[in-house]
Amino acid sequence: MKKIKIFLASSKALQSEREHFEREIYRKCKAWFDREIFLHLDIWEDLSARMSLEGSQSAYNQYVKAADLFVLLVHSKVGMYTAEEFDTAFGQFQATKKPFIFTYFKTPDGVITDTSLAEFHQKLKELNHFYSPFNDKNDLWVQFNKELDRLETDGFTEFKRDDRNQADRTITQGDKSIYIEKAGDGTTINIQ
Repeated sequence: MKKIKIFLASSKALQSEREHFEREIYRKCKAWFDREIFLHLDIWEDLSARMSLEGSQSAYNQYVKAADLFVLLVHSKVGMYTAEEFDTAFGQFQATKKPFIFTYFKTPDGVITDTSLAEFHQKLKELNHFYSPFNDKNDLWVQFNKELDRLETDGFTEFKRDDRNQADRTITQGDKSIYIEKAGDGTTINIQ
């Protein structure tokens, strides 16, 4: 059985979305049982409240570092602990190419937003990362479920580019390899 660890980071304000996400992860886990894939979800409510010498958030960050997928939910603000979890996930991603990071922002819906939200948007922009907006818990799940299906297709190891958009690629058939390189206005094909 392949265990995929998911860390879900969000503020208490998104409790309803987290609970729905948790239920849907469990349903997906049941659906993928015969594929021998187990989705293990960590949310802060399930983690120990035991005092740590380095602080509770330090212990949570160990779960973030061990995750295969990191999911960040944001609504009206990005609290300091949520921001720290993102920074931890991003640092781990830079070092190891894992966890895969997904950021979802709930449409404000007339809610007054904190300046931390604009600052975090700017941070993501500087990282050249596009976040995904969502309207409600169902919209969030539809989007993330598609990501899970993409990852499962690739064995949870990498995101593969669509071949139609790929600049260079190798096609292997039998004992022959064809290397296609698109360069400028021409295409070079090498058969080996």
